[in-house]
Amino acid sequence: MSSPADLIDHEPFFEARRKVFPKAVNGAFRRLKWIIMAVTLTIYYVTPWLRWDRGPYAPDQAALVDIANRRFYLFQIEIWPHEFYYVAGMLIMAGIGLFLVTSAVGRAWCGYACPQTVWTDLFVHIERLIDGDRNAQFRLEKAPWGPTKTARRVAKHTAWLFIAMATGGAWIFYFADAPTLARALFSGTAPFVAYATVGVLTFTTYALGGLMREQVCIYMCPWPRIQAAMMDEQSLAVTYKDWRGEPRAKGLKRTHDVSALADNPDTRIGDCIDCNACVAVCPTGIDIREGPQIGCITCGLCIDACDEIMAKVGRPPKLIGYATEADAAIARQGGTPVDALRRLFRPRTLAYSCVWGAIGLAMLFALGNRTRLDLSVTQNRNPEWVRLSSGDIRNGYIVKLRNMEQRPRTLELGISGLAGARLWRDMGDRDASTATLRVDVGADQVRPVSVFVAGPAAGAEHHDITFTVRAIDAEGATARQTSRFSRPAIAGAAQ
Repeated sequence: MSSPADLIDHEPFFEARRKVFPKAVNGAFRRLKWIIMAVTLTIYYVTPWLRWDRGPYAPDQAALVDIANRRFYLFQIEIWPHEFYYVAGMLIMAGIGLFLVTSAVGRAWCGYACPQTVWTDLFVHIERLIDGDRNAQFRLEKAPWGPTKTARRVAKHTAWLFIAMATGGAWIFYFADAPTLARALFSGTAPFVAYATVGVLTFTTYALGGLMREQVCIYMCPWPRIQAAMMDEQSLAVTYKDWRGEPRAKGLKRTHDVSALADNPDTRIGDCIDCNACVAVCPTGIDIREGPQIGCITCGLCIDACDEIMAKVGRPPKLIGYATEADAAIARQGGTPVDALRRLFRPRTLAYSCVWGAIGLAMLFALGNRTRLDLSVTQNRNPEWVRLSSGDIRNGYIVKLRNMEQRPRTLELGISGLAGARLWRDMGDRDASTATLRVDVGADQVRPVSVFVAGPAAGAEHHDITFTVRAIDAEGATARQTSRFSRPAIAGAAQ
């Protein structure tokens, strides 16, 4: 019997990589992957070039992360820094949506819409276009280096690098005006950070999508480890129906042979003919017949491949298909599984759906009712108060008026809660004090204003006052914030 030390000496810790060359396949799931790839790549590459007219005071790029001016634009929606909770809400919705999809149909996100999957799938098709299908790729891999192999390798990696560079180039267009940045990139006048970002994303896309491929899904991605907590025995997953497929009959091709053996209790065999078509098409190279595995990304290509074979040998389709662990247990005991679609409507998925929908509705309500006017007030602390020659007490404040409209506005600032209070802006212009102040604020800007407030000396040491800003235009808007008015402690005690 081998000791642990012997095993450490002789057994490798890691298995050597076996290159995966997926075979092309046609079917419903392959067509679905084509559609999702086309839609997601179109959205990614085209969105920065879409225009959206916001008037003369705002950028006209439909989707823009304007870091310099601390704005996020998405068509009609504009998010300011203090409204970042909208972005947080979208991220929470994305997370709950991922939980919902995983609990319902397993790693469907991984199989269809994950960026790693989309770009890897694109790279695999480029490889297949240049090197040929699975068998031709195996032959080319084993062939000695020569003009043909070298030319194919150069062509493939050049195409991969071009796609990777386009990926990095498209990303930076989300952070600046796309046409302007594109001209700067090609003229060599763009900022260094733009070239550095393109370089980093080119390298990562080329390495992860072209060179490492299935290794990212199996070893690097954390989601396969997390998904176990999201799934249960009622979750649908791509499953080899061993109660139908076993025992296997390797090599049977003729329909009447399979049917005769399958219908005879004494010589019964399963529908699986051990053709390995499901393995050949798998983008991660696993054998789905071995049961649930961390390498399965639930892409459904094995279902398409197996259905083709079942049609050729005259057996029913979906020997590999979506099923739950609960249904598999029922089927193995000779029972009839529940309809797969009914498994989608259960407490866990309904709870995720309700939470996801509630957050979405709350964000839509908040967006539809948010004011486009705001202010923040900061009291000067040095000095906290000043006694004027008249005996009144003066406090100073920095009031930031935020105009979130795409046009200039005139705003009126006033205070309440302090009897006899007066406002003025310039320290030496106390005679110009009034009950309210008017301030012009540019479109989509924050204007800080230094304001002085004078009030009677008699009163509490700290007294709450309310600053109110109102827009002087037809639409109108009002915003308020409470601050405090400070007096000397002696005056408060006398009162």
